[in-house]
Amino acid sequence: MDDDELTRAFAALADPTRRDLVSRLALGDAAVGDLAAPYDMSLQAVSKHIAVLERAGLVTRSRDAQRRPVRLDAEALGELTGWIDRHRRAAEARMSRLEDVLADPVTAPPATPTHTPSEEDQP
Repeated sequence: MDDDELTRAFAALADPTRRDLVSRLALGDAAVGDLAAPYDMSLQAVSKHIAVLERAGLVTRSRDAQRRPVRLDAEALGELTGWIDRHRRAAEARMSRLEDVLADPVTAPPATPTHTPSEEDQP
């Protein structure tokens, strides 16, 4: 997945309605009318949300006689998950290296000295 595809996918998932649609589609394919049922919005508005998900490559529509079921693209979600996991692993490795450095007294940065009063500080 290139940067433009990632941008479109994350932008599509930024909307809570579209995230909910993805969650519902993870359970199985559904017609737009079925997907629209729980929302307090028009069928046209839900269709627009689905179109955004489709342009982002997260869902596809097929033709099944008179129905046009919407299907979640598991491969696209896998690519997003892979991208997130790579960055999570890199961050965890960086934190692990930091913890190792801080745990080793030889390589740990020196403690900040505390100020001890001197004769000049006395009144």
